[in-house]
Amino acid sequence: MIFLRSALFNAYFLALTLLLSLAGLGVRLFAPHEVMRLARFWARMVLGGASALCGIRVAVTGRERLPEGAALIASRHESAVDTIIWLLLVPRCCYVLKKELLRVPLFGPLVRLAGMISVDRAGGASAMRALMREGALAAGQQRQIIIFPEGTRAEPGMMLPLQPGVAALAAHTRLPILPVVTNSGRLWGRRAFRKNPGVIQLALLPLIEPHLPRAELMCRLEAALRTDPREVTGSVENSVG
Repeated sequence: MIFLRSALFNAYFLALTLLLSLAGLGVRLFAPHEVMRLARFWARMVLGGASALCGIRVAVTGRERLPEGAALIASRHESAVDTIIWLLLVPRCCYVLKKELLRVPLFGPLVRLAGMISVDRAGGASAMRALMREGALAAGQQRQIIIFPEGTRAEPGMMLPLQPGVAALAAHTRLPILPVVTNSGRLWGRRAFRKNPGVIQLALLPLIEPHLPRAELMCRLEAALRTDPREVTGSVENSVG
């Protein structure tokens, strides 16, 4: 039964994404200011389909820790769904993502139009300067910047070395870091066909101030990101969007 439900959802996800990417052509031409509304509609439909077809729900703990206005959110990254949920959790979402995504047909131009921050992972110092420049612009626009400091998706229970961009971004924008942990990979695995029923737990942890020495900041962030989301206390919301 799980296999069948997963097959139905995967087909639904691909069809929905293709359909709305095609609709995005019209948005790009005639209503570019509506691109984030289209993205949020896509996210809502994806999560609704995951709930109806696969029995996957999302529960958020500690949402009261989310600052008003500009924010720097550093999240664990175990699943593709991590790049969907925040479209519905914050009002002005700005993902930091790999530059290769801009080359995906139909999808890439929409990502660019939405003002997401793209990073050339092989770009060295020039890529870091671009991240600082675009991060400062997003913060000035009161957007919520979501960065995955491990740089790529990790398997559940594993943690990859943190990349330096998150500390540099915090220092440059003077935004405190909001660490976030999740168990998303246990239900919606990396490149996994199977989608397991259950609750994706997203837990927001106490803020880390940006003025700390870089080594101490990274040490605190790593410790926070090793937290089991089941151990985090705070108010729990069982709906997203």
